[in-house]
Amino acid sequence: MVPFALAGIGLWIVAILVMLPLRDELAENGHGSWFGIAVAGALWGIPGLLTMVVHDRNRRRRRQRTSDSFKTGEPTAS
Repeated sequence: MVPFALAGIGLWIVAILVMLPLRDELAENGHGSWFGIAVAGALWGIPGLLTMVVHDRNRRRRRQRTSDSFKTGEPTAS
């Protein structure tokens, strides 16, 4: 899931860069919040990315523990 989060953050950053030179024109046409929405999307993607990194790390740890218990024949603690 981490690559999807990175791609999403990247797309928000591209949207920011595209709208950066157009900020004044967007505001004049009543679309001034679009730039803020793009910034918020990129910023909200960071906690989501960090959550996915921690989740993946814990999942790898659980799988390793399960794999080790199958090799030794010991039951796993839940």
